[in-house]
Amino acid sequence: MKKGAIFLLFVLLFSCQATDNDDVFCTTEVKAGLNVSVHLAESSSNIPISDGVTVVARDGNYSETLQFFDPQNPIFYGAYERPGTYTITVTKAGRQTYVSQPIVVTEDICHVITQTVMVLLL
Repeated sequence: MKKGAIFLLFVLLFSCQATDNDDVFCTTEVKAGLNVSVHLAESSSNIPISDGVTVVARDGNYSETLQFFDPQNPIFYGAYERPGTYTITVTKAGRQTYVSQPIVVTEDICHVITQTVMVLLL
């Protein structure tokens, strides 16, 4: 079993444990810590692109290639239930590589707090 699958299974099993606060009810959904949309700088539309785009998030030694699931709304998702300080690198052939400033993903009692990032590729 791959590390990612083991981590996801761990998150599903333990992300919503009972707490000392009986008023908190956590959902069993898994939340992405990062949502990244990629746009072309010269585009007049505000429609994100995905064709030929690679989005990688790094936190120390941890590295993850973010994935999108809907070609009609290509938002790249990753860092599922994983708080950390990430640097995002976005590449596309014929474009300048984009490297973000550090992006901090925190968590509350149940889930990570999703950080939404919009990248303009030159």
